[in-house]
Amino acid sequence: MNEQAVLRCTGVSLVLDGAQILDGIHWTIGPREHWVVLGANGAGKTSLLRIAALYQHPSTGTVEVLGRRLGRTDVRTLRERIAFSSPALAARLEPSMTAAEVVMTARYAALAPWWHQYTDADRGRACDLLDEWRCAPLASHPFPTLSAGERQRVLLARMLMNEPGVALLDEPTAGLDIGGREELVADLTSWALDPARPPMVLVTHHLEEIPPAFTHALVLKNGQVLKQGPLATTVTTEILSEAFQLNLEVEGRDGRYSARLRGQ
Repeated sequence: MNEQAVLRCTGVSLVLDGAQILDGIHWTIGPREHWVVLGANGAGKTSLLRIAALYQHPSTGTVEVLGRRLGRTDVRTLRERIAFSSPALAARLEPSMTAAEVVMTARYAALAPWWHQYTDADRGRACDLLDEWRCAPLASHPFPTLSAGERQRVLLARMLMNEPGVALLDEPTAGLDIGGREELVADLTSWALDPARPPMVLVTHHLEEIPPAFTHALVLKNGQVLKQGPLATTVTTEILSEAFQLNLEVEGRDGRYSARLRGQ
């Protein structure tokens, strides 16, 4: 594996219950790259992210994360260095946990605090991260009682608990209003501009949610790579019209993107 790559998928395919979900994906993420993954519903975005997070094995192909190959390494240990957040994962968190416990359990990529022992240093780091993401007053609050925006900031703090080598974020704006969405875009922009932060992959359905500081895009169609590369040459009218099978007009302004049907 190229030592510069934090993630490499080679010929990755996925078949579930006889359905072809992914087909021959080749994709490499380098250091200091921040990717957005786009595509219509059913294109395979979330499945690809789950494979990259080592929660799903591909049917064929190889996956290498942080220099370790899936199938030749202890995934439980490697997952501790992969920051992964998704609505499905958040729903599986033990609901009795406080915000601080939600962050702290990422120390062992756990969903509940019962099965591991945590130190004062672990608790202190969790509180420091909550403070960094403007959630310090919420540390002792039960996670389910937080607003959607507060929960998302807690999950961002959770992603950094182990100083990960790569961060994978699946549809983080689900349930957010416009204000929450814009605040999250600003947070992810700050993340991408900070050289101390790891590369990030963001799965989203909406172009307006692409943070301005992101560098690359992967566009999927029917489980295959339609286009990948720098944002400016990938998030285009022609490519996204083909991806979504619509006559779209894509516009980029001040680092933000939007799309609308032509003639409207």
